[in-house]
Amino acid sequence: MQLINFNAILIVALIFIPLERIVPLHRKQKILRRHWQNDLVYLFLNGVAVTLGLLVLIAGLMGAIHATVPDAVGTTMRSQPVWLEVIEVIVVADLGFYVAHRLFHAIPFLWRFHVIHHSIEEMDWLAAHRVHPVDQVLTKAASFLPVFALGFSDYAVAIFGVIYHWQSLLIHSNIRIKIGPLKWIIASPEFHHWHHANEREALDKNFAGQLSFIDVLGGTLFMPSKRIPAKYGTDENVPTLYHQQIAFPLMRSQEQETPAPRLVSE
Repeated sequence: MQLINFNAILIVALIFIPLERIVPLHRKQKILRRHWQNDLVYLFLNGVAVTLGLLVLIAGLMGAIHATVPDAVGTTMRSQPVWLEVIEVIVVADLGFYVAHRLFHAIPFLWRFHVIHHSIEEMDWLAAHRVHPVDQVLTKAASFLPVFALGFSDYAVAIFGVIYHWQSLLIHSNIRIKIGPLKWIIASPEFHHWHHANEREALDKNFAGQLSFIDVLGGTLFMPSKRIPAKYGTDENVPTLYHQQIAFPLMRSQEQETPAPRLVSE
């Protein structure tokens, strides 16, 4: 079970907080911006719930996967160099993430959970943790199940997990970073901030978590080079406290059916 690692949290904070002051994307944004306490609660409380949910879901499906995927597939994957395995894991996992993420935007019932993440109005590393546990469990399952099904080595999967975690913090952070032509291949803050933008042109764009070229192939890339998002969030009336946000998707009546995300006002 995933426990709270205070040392790891401290290290992350000591890296990202200074960077967000030295090379900020939005210079006027404060360290203690609005609703930072709420996102801190997500950081401390979500880990155990998400880990348990993933274990139950993946364990329940792995039997069927083992029955349909030949053992030779895993043997072939594990015979490769670890560096190549890691690259393949990233691609496979992010394809799963991309599909799940698009479904969370397209299906009204799933959007009720995902809108919690889109309620972020000021982006930083801490805001990356504001994800409803149901959203996180299903999306991570979509990433990890094909990886486990193909039988990649535990070492490659562990390396991917570290890369995934740090990149997730980075792409949400209030950091201005230029990676040149690599921005069309690798997800960056520039790429993911547009996914959170409350602007009509950015609606339903940039779904990948790590590889922006997946959005290039999927026709969902939006990354203008001469400007940054002026506004983040959603026009939906999402509550601001943790317990209210956790209950929010289930409190919606059928008469209040939430459409696919219309995040912008005219």
